[in-house]
Amino acid sequence: MSKLLNLSNLESGDIAIDLGTANTLIWIKGKGICVNEPSVVAVSVIDDKVIAVGNEANAMVGKTHNDIKTVRPLKDGVIADFKMTDGMIQGFVRKINISRIARPRMVICIPSGVTDVERRAVRESAERANASEVYLVEDPMAAAIGIGIDISLPKGNMIVDIGGGTTEIAVISLNGIVVIQAIRIAGDEQDEAIISWFKNEHKLEIGQRTSEKIKCNVGSAIRSKGTTIAVKGRDLVSGIPKTIEVSSDEIRQALADTIHQIQTAVKKALENTPPELASDIIEYGIILTGGGAKLKGLDQHIRNKTGLPVHVSEEPLLSVVKGTGMILEDIKKYQDILI
Repeated sequence: MSKLLNLSNLESGDIAIDLGTANTLIWIKGKGICVNEPSVVAVSVIDDKVIAVGNEANAMVGKTHNDIKTVRPLKDGVIADFKMTDGMIQGFVRKINISRIARPRMVICIPSGVTDVERRAVRESAERANASEVYLVEDPMAAAIGIGIDISLPKGNMIVDIGGGTTEIAVISLNGIVVIQAIRIAGDEQDEAIISWFKNEHKLEIGQRTSEKIKCNVGSAIRSKGTTIAVKGRDLVSGIPKTIEVSSDEIRQALADTIHQIQTAVKKALENTPPELASDIIEYGIILTGGGAKLKGLDQHIRNKTGLPVHVSEEPLLSVVKGTGMILEDIKKYQDILI
C-alpha cells in the first residue's frame, strides 16, 4: 500500500495532504504521491510515545498487548485526538525525509461544513509539523479538480465523495459549492454494519480489519451471483475460534441500510439543486469518488434510484490527493477556493 519514493536527498518541499479518517495520502510538490497509508497510530500506553504510524501501526490493530494501543485519531473526517494527529502527521513527514529545518507550505483537505474550531485544529497540527503556511481546501473541491473537472466553468457537476468517515455530496459551479449534503455514513459505518451482522446473525465476533476485507472482497450494493467467502472469528457462544462460509448476498443485506442512507442523501442534494444546474447533471451525470465508490454495484444502484447517469472516477481513492496536489503546484490559480 505504501508508495514511498526515494526522497533521501530531499531537503525541503511543499506538501499536500489528504488527511482522511481511513487513509492519509501525501503529495510532494514536483514529485507526486509519496505516501498512501492507513490513518493509524501505535502508541505506548506507558509514556504516550508514538511507536509507529501508517502501515506499521495498522498491522498491529487488534494484536497488541497491554502496553501498546492503536489509535485512529480522526473520526468522521475531523480530528478526534489532537495529540495523536500531531504524532501521525509528524511520523508521515519523517517518512518522506523532509529536512527538520525545512518550513514547507502545506495544503490540507478538510470536510465541507466543519466548524471553525475543527479548521483551527488542522491548521495548528500542520504548524506543529513545521509548516510555514497552511492552506485548507474542502474535500469535494479537491476531488473535482483531481478528477479533471474545470470547476471555474458555469456548469453543474455533482460529486459524491464517499470516504472513511463521511459521505459528501456537492454540486460545484464557478469555483464554488452551490449545494452540499454531508452525512457521517461512509466506509467505517459499513464496516461496523458487517461486524454487527455477524454478531447478530451468526453469533460470531470479527474485527474491523476482517470486516473491511469482507466488504472489499464480496461487498455489493446490488444482488449478484452467489460468491461465498470463509470468515474467521470468535464464536460468541463457545468462546473459541470458528470459521463459517457466508454469501455475498448476506453482505449486501448487511450493507443495505448504509447504502440507503447514502442514496437518500444524493436524492436530497438533487432536490436542492437549482434547475439550470440540475439540467447539467442530467447531461453529465453524477461522479462517485473516494474509497466507498469502489463498492461493487453502487453506481448501478444509484443510477436505478435516480434515473441519472452515474460514473465512478478513475482511481477514486486518489482523486482528493491528486486535486490537492494540483492546487499545491499552482496555488495562485486556485487561491479563490482556499480557506
